[in-house]
Amino acid sequence: MSLPADTATWWHVYPLGALGAPIHDRPTDGDHAHRLRRLDPWLDYVAELGCTGLLLGPIFASTSHGYDTVDHHRIDPRLGDDADFDRLVARARERGLSVLLDGVFNHVGRRHGLVDKTLEAGAGPVRLDETGHGPAPHPWEGHDDLAELDHDDPAVGELVESVMLHWLRRGIAGWRLDAAYCVPPRFWREVIGRTRTEFPEALFVAEMIHGDYADFAQASGIDAVTQYELWKAIWSSVLDTNLWELAWALERHERFNARALTQTFVGNHDVTRIASRVGDAGAVLALVVLMSVPGMPSIYYGDEQAFRGVKGSGPRGDDPLRPELPDSPAQLAPHGWWLHDLHRELIGLRHRNPWLTGGHVAVVAKDCTWIDYETTAPGHRLQVHIELEPGPAARIVIDGAPAFDWHG
Repeated sequence: MSLPADTATWWHVYPLGALGAPIHDRPTDGDHAHRLRRLDPWLDYVAELGCTGLLLGPIFASTSHGYDTVDHHRIDPRLGDDADFDRLVARARERGLSVLLDGVFNHVGRRHGLVDKTLEAGAGPVRLDETGHGPAPHPWEGHDDLAELDHDDPAVGELVESVMLHWLRRGIAGWRLDAAYCVPPRFWREVIGRTRTEFPEALFVAEMIHGDYADFAQASGIDAVTQYELWKAIWSSVLDTNLWELAWALERHERFNARALTQTFVGNHDVTRIASRVGDAGAVLALVVLMSVPGMPSIYYGDEQAFRGVKGSGPRGDDPLRPELPDSPAQLAPHGWWLHDLHRELIGLRHRNPWLTGGHVAVVAKDCTWIDYETTAPGHRLQVHIELEPGPAARIVIDGAPAFDWHG
């Protein structure tokens, strides 16, 4: 099911955590469950929120947290099986929801079959380091449980292409490419180019943390890149009462979006929850920015309910960011629904104005405690005023008509 980028708003969920799968201390006899079915009660919730797709974190067989894949062609048994996946895609489609999968193609888990095959042959699709005890897999960013792939080896391109096609044929809309910034852009261009011969409308979103986002997108053939610069400026400018930082980031954002689509966000599975960073009022202001600037936005599950979670360190440092959901939305705590309603209102505003995705943003005026900016497209103009003092407030005017007015 394809999804036009100008109408896309994703609900980003980390399935292993959200569905209560054991991650760190897995039973020695394995854990086999049909947890993907636990998403069923949440599909109507996502559609009613106004989102148009599910951005799923890792769902393939892995050792622990999902980013240590051991089999890209198999659903993690902690989540279910092929039938559970097909059921999820079909039920999502019934509600007009597309599905984007998280593809971890920069590295594999240490227990992936490719690792032992490469070690036995002395060369192959996994990068090796020479050590005093013989060759060993090259760890990704110092993580010994993750082995980097060699993207110069044709076998890696063949693997990635086969995985992409396999799941696209099962009905997904496209891929989020984990750690895409670590992979040569030419690799993505070649593999995505071949994949698009069968699925020309597939969507590819690259995780980019630093660098020139637009240059990377154009060199790689990828559709969109994650906008970490804007994410940082949104929460930091509110936290430090320095909207000059947001103004600078919006100017950069305009330059990026003039050349490539960005995937915008204020929360994901790797960062401290927005409400924990800046409080409830700050979370509203962050949402206003997210929904009023160019790009393709995503909402991290629970942010719309003011979930808290602070990123820690060590093997369990991400656990607070990836909590288990209750069995249904009806079991959510009552204190978060006010923020849910604001999300629904602003997502709806954005969907009624799809031109925002490819619009142009410009800062009109600013000071440390307030900012005025506008997003425009031919025949349209959205104006935003945000202030931090004397109290948090936000106002949106679209084509001369008041569209949103909030005071904390």
